[in-house]
Amino acid sequence: MAAWRRERPDLDVEPLEVLSRVSRLARHLDRARRIAFTEHGLEPWEFDVLTALRRAGAPYQLSPGQLLTQTLVTSGTMTNRIDRLAKKGLVERLPDPSDRRGVLVRLTDAGRDRADRSLAGLLEQERAILARLSPLQRGELAGLLRQLTAPFDNVSAEHD
Repeated sequence: MAAWRRERPDLDVEPLEVLSRVSRLARHLDRARRIAFTEHGLEPWEFDVLTALRRAGAPYQLSPGQLLTQTLVTSGTMTNRIDRLAKKGLVERLPDPSDRRGVLVRLTDAGRDRADRSLAGLLEQERAILARLSPLQRGELAGLLRQLTAPFDNVSAEHD
């Protein structure tokens, strides 16, 4: 920061103090996620779909449209992802009883097990990253980050 202030005294470089660190932290989080998912034979996108279904609660099923909303991908991408997960035996397609033309995507027992194990591995990685902060500091940081991300979350919800 001192170097930027010296080299560009005409600019207010204060945002870099926070957001450059957030960007660096994001790279460390990506690395931790890859480690956790690789240990359980998953790609990040597979984890996203499986855990969206897992969070839905029993019977662990959602419509493709609900999955789109939660994972922020296109319809074509989601169809491809469901196909690939079904081929691996991690999800299954079922007829939607409330819509004769619709389908539901349900987590299989193998998919539920994989989601649970990979989530536990991810949380272990993330706890290690947060270990330097006290519980109070973690709570404060979560609140501040929630404030920063809220406008983006609202924009995403408006486009769904």
